[in-house]
Amino acid sequence: MLDLSVLTLIAICVASLVAGWVNAVVGGGGVIQMPALLIALPSETPVATISGTNKLGSISGTAAACAAYIPKMSIQWPTVIVAIVFAYAGATAGANLVQYVPRSVFIPIIIVVVALVGIHTLRNPQLGQISAEKYTGRKRSLISAGIGTVCGIWDGVIGPGTGIFLILGFVVILGFGFLEASAMAKLVNLTSNLAALIVLGVTGHVLWFLGGLMALCSLIGGFIGAHMALKYGNSFIRRIFLIAVIILEVRLIYDAILLFM
Repeated sequence: MLDLSVLTLIAICVASLVAGWVNAVVGGGGVIQMPALLIALPSETPVATISGTNKLGSISGTAAACAAYIPKMSIQWPTVIVAIVFAYAGATAGANLVQYVPRSVFIPIIIVVVALVGIHTLRNPQLGQISAEKYTGRKRSLISAGIGTVCGIWDGVIGPGTGIFLILGFVVILGFGFLEASAMAKLVNLTSNLAALIVLGVTGHVLWFLGGLMALCSLIGGFIGAHMALKYGNSFIRRIFLIAVIILEVRLIYDAILLFM
């Protein structure tokens, strides 16, 4: 156990609760939780250990959201299952690469993608308000596999923003409504989190006590967030989604400045 003060533990737990809420509604709670760990943990803490502890802290909130969504949503299981399988493979590969692949490879590309999608969502108020699925059959399966693979690798290597990227794929590319896409994204994200956690846990890159405290707080936040999303629907999720995209974009730009200075 690290020698962390009570106030530091409380701050991390509060960040985890808020991150669990954000994850349950739109995803991207890692943008809150990961910086909290980076600030709180000693500077010599390996990136892989921070990532593994973050995964343990967030997985329970995502699971709580799944438990809330599944009984009340009509899930497109064939689409989700394909995305889950490829997300698991992608996250496993990403978690094995996290010690070797520099963030600088990914961040500039993602900054552009997130900005374009945020602008597209803002300029199209009806986007994601109803489910208007664009593809069927094999084409949908191939696109789902691509979404799962890319988001799984990102989750394994970086982490924060995975839920947002999954929703982007399901809404913008496949045409689902925000509420349905959020439910589907949670199922895929839970799988990618689990895959990365297994790899990082086996290799000793998880602070189990700290991660357990974070998981408890994330569970509470996830439960609250999922029930709010179900109550207020697509328009509520769209607003939170746009806020999360802005925060994620600011965070990525900040990371890029630090990387390339």
